[in-house]
Amino acid sequence: MSEVIVSAEDVAARVSAIAAEIKSVSAGLTPKNPLLLVCILRGAFVFSADLIRALEAESVPTEIDFLGLSSYGEGQESLGRVRVTLDLDTDVRGRDIIIVDDILDSGRTLSFVQTLLVSRGAKRVRTCVFLDKPERREVKVKADFTGFQVPDVFVVGYGMDVAGLGRGLPYIGTAPDAE
Repeated sequence: MSEVIVSAEDVAARVSAIAAEIKSVSAGLTPKNPLLLVCILRGAFVFSADLIRALEAESVPTEIDFLGLSSYGEGQESLGRVRVTLDLDTDVRGRDIIIVDDILDSGRTLSFVQTLLVSRGAKRVRTCVFLDKPERREVKVKADFTGFQVPDVFVVGYGMDVAGLGRGLPYIGTAPDAE
């Protein structure tokens, strides 16, 4: 059993608050020109699902697409490089985009995706991360919207895993020691 860092109730409240923050800076969106959420798979899928529902409740026109990336493999240590495992189906040219990711730690993934989307012609690229571990930063990057700042421990739950396990937990907890 993992130690709870962020409760399920705090998760839900913060997701709603982030949606309100996004709405406050998202003027000019319409159903024909919606905000595009780019969900970084796999870790951010639960957060992205809750966030798009919260944005709907805030009347923010929103679409979603998915970008599969890998930097961890099967363990708890980053491989030091980012690779695309599943590309977007949506043309991002001229679009307002928010990248939705689970954790901002080294900054490599977020920086990689920002550069990728800008190079593809996105109008504006902002970032939203559920968890921030600033002491792990290797690349200078800061999220526009952040759920929680957490200590430098490996976490599971709310879509995040260790070697595929723990994604379904409704809270954020510490990862059990790797066997």
